Amino acid sequence: MSEGGLGPAAAACLFPPLGALVDGAGGVVLFARDIQSPEQLAELTASLPGLLIAVDEEGGDVTRLEAATGSSFPGNLALGAVDDTTLTRRVASAIGGELAAVGVNFDLAPVADVIVDPANPIVGVRSFGSDPALASRHVAAFVEGLQSVGVAACAKHFPGHGESLADSHLELPAVETDRETLFARALQPFASAVEVGVRAVMTAHIRFAALDDRAATVSA
Repeated sequence: MSEGGLGPAAAACLFPPLGALVDGAGGVVLFARDIQSPEQLAELTASLPGLLIAVDEEGGDVTRLEAATGSSFPGNLALGAVDDTTLTRRVASAIGGELAAVGVNFDLAPVADVIVDPANPIVGVRSFGSDPALASRHVAAFVEGLQSVGVAACAKHFPGHGESLADSHLELPAVETDRETLFARALQPFASAVEVGVRAVMTAHIRFAALDDRAATVSA
């Protein structure tokens, strides 16, 4: 087990059972419009017992808890530039601590995409960088830091939104990157996340021609 990681017994104590249901629901995702203050958020989450309660809290440009003022934490590209995995682990742990304090137990982070073209409208500064090895070690550190305080991590956007220049919120991007390059470049950080026990992986709504004719979100 990597430093800062959790064994199965510890994970079972910290994380809610994935099958826990309340009135047929397994979980909810909260957005900035749902959050007015820490006190209000804690009251809201307390009214949702047994659920996975998720937010996008990446640090840097993407924050829900501090949407009005901007995140207090550095984003991934800044952490990648410093290239100190201990710092990345500490930042993730601090983010997780703030989430846990208000009852959020599932963070839709970290971004595990590798920057292929800086013009990418989705990834950009949300990535740790353009070097797959660097991105891999910081994704692993972020996952470990977040999950060390009992908040489940979610590596995204599998198998790699950095391979596309289109915005998948607006269209279905098609990626023609060959299979060998995908495995060498895009998939490394996701493999690192899995190796340290990441609790979830978010797919990208992108068609990767080397893998399937369908978008990753609906691809077996």
